[in-house]
Amino acid sequence: MTKTKKILLIGGALVVIGAVTGGALYLLYPVQVEIAGGLVRNYIVSSTPPGTTTTELNAAYKAAEAAAAPPAVDAPSASAAGDWPSYNRTVASDRYSPLSEINAKNAGKLKVLCTYDVGEFAAFESGLIMVENALIGTTVYDIFSIDPNTCKENWRTHEDYNRSILPANRGAAYWDGMLFRGTQDGRVLAYDFKTGKRIWETTIGDAKLNEVVSSAPIAWDGLVFVGNAGGDFKGAKGRMYALDAKTGKIVWEFFLVPKTEGDTVRGPQGKSPLDTATWKNATGIPISGGGTWTSYTLDTTTGLLYVPGGNPAPDFVVGAREGDNSFSDSVVVLDVKTGDYKNHFRLVEKDWHDWDVSNAPILIRTRGGKHLMVATPKDGYLYAFDLADNSALYKVPVTRIEEVAEAFSHGQAVHFCPGAVGGAEWNSPSYVPQTNLVLVGEVEWCDTVRAKNLDELRQVEIGQPWAGVWTWNPFDPFGRFDKTWAGWVYAVDADTGVWKWRLKSNYPIVGGMTPTAGEVVFFGDVGGNFYALDSATGQKLWGQDLGGGIAGGVITYTAGGSQKIAVAAGFSNLAWPTRPGHAKVVVLGLDNAATVQ
Repeated sequence: MTKTKKILLIGGALVVIGAVTGGALYLLYPVQVEIAGGLVRNYIVSSTPPGTTTTELNAAYKAAEAAAAPPAVDAPSASAAGDWPSYNRTVASDRYSPLSEINAKNAGKLKVLCTYDVGEFAAFESGLIMVENALIGTTVYDIFSIDPNTCKENWRTHEDYNRSILPANRGAAYWDGMLFRGTQDGRVLAYDFKTGKRIWETTIGDAKLNEVVSSAPIAWDGLVFVGNAGGDFKGAKGRMYALDAKTGKIVWEFFLVPKTEGDTVRGPQGKSPLDTATWKNATGIPISGGGTWTSYTLDTTTGLLYVPGGNPAPDFVVGAREGDNSFSDSVVVLDVKTGDYKNHFRLVEKDWHDWDVSNAPILIRTRGGKHLMVATPKDGYLYAFDLADNSALYKVPVTRIEEVAEAFSHGQAVHFCPGAVGGAEWNSPSYVPQTNLVLVGEVEWCDTVRAKNLDELRQVEIGQPWAGVWTWNPFDPFGRFDKTWAGWVYAVDADTGVWKWRLKSNYPIVGGMTPTAGEVVFFGDVGGNFYALDSATGQKLWGQDLGGGIAGGVITYTAGGSQKIAVAAGFSNLAWPTRPGHAKVVVLGLDNAATVQ
């Protein structure tokens, strides 16, 4: 036997042994192998070219006229202005900061002041909060408190439990000396703000169905509001809860998809008009979906809670669920005290593309005097509704939208944009009152899906992935994504829906968009590039590679006597081909001399 043949035989044998061993490990430890394999795959295939941006102005843009008597805006107290106490700063989710020390004139002098290395590879999507002079973040297993001025660790608490295939946690909520977060096994945990000591736990999801609590809760008036995700697993159902902040007792529960016989009931039920007639599932196809996996919005004046609802499942198989699938892909409005249904806004009609209403809507008062709810699902559009009569005001495309009309059929490859992880993901739009502009970060990334048939779906076990994609590749649970991607920032007039400026990035934008009274907007991309733009024109003022993908919170606050910016960087996720790196919190600011204009 020649030397070449021996090498080929040995190589072939090693491939077979590796495949058999990998397959056996996957059967025994599917989540661990998938995560480790995904990170190795990402390290090998990901490329990290420098970040680039181009900004375009709309010559046809004309600002809306101000109302005769514009709505009054309450001035925040000095302490509140310097904090970022909730996922989107306020429970109304506008993400706007009244701080102005860092502004369009001096933002070019930003520098990294300190870094907190989380010490792990993680899908670091945490929406950071800063309250009572402590910066709070979460990972899948940990919650931590650090000094917002120096990044020194105050405390860190670790939890042990099984993680899901796509592990994530999007942050904590604060109320009256306590912190609240969700877990991957369907629980909500409460901690002492000063020490990190666990106070209580409450189960709101079924771990056997892969129901997780990945969203960032919000807290108000002694209640914690949070729901469960996991709607892409067979039999998992999204629900919304209010918990007593002091005890964890369930105050009310609301099903975001129809409740059926055998479903666990965990608390008093909010009144609901929803029933199975709106779904019309095929025989052997259980109602699934409607998970809520980011955060929520509350109008404290009206006592209405706005809940973004996820996609119906299975995702791509036509014929599985031929009704209108209420309340999936909707913003569901509930009474904050009782959980009773008040209204819902259907955004994505008849969803076969996994286009969740994925992030918390924002509530704003416009220059023209309108009270709006603004939302950005994964379908690539920006929606606005006038809350005076709940009517649709506009629907504006804010990323690449192509080939969305082709029907899915068994085994046929269907290409569409945005893909299942395109459009707007887990961070909300934001609003700039000085310019009356809504700002939204978007993903341009297309997808190709081959759908299973109904018989193949029926064979899937309860609690297993339920998207309905035919694939041999465990890293393609939502289809095969294009090799090229991009990101967009759109600045859209809140009254008219006409865009004023837009920016295109060579990386997707999924992290928070944070505008300030200093006429600056801060954001980052999954390539790790962090930017400051003039919020009125989109002009780039400053940019730096922070060394890890940015997919979580971007917040600004006052600490140590000056304005700071904190960024959750280091996004390592098997569904996104980003180069793995340690999760970290990066704090930026100005030198003392740079604050002098």
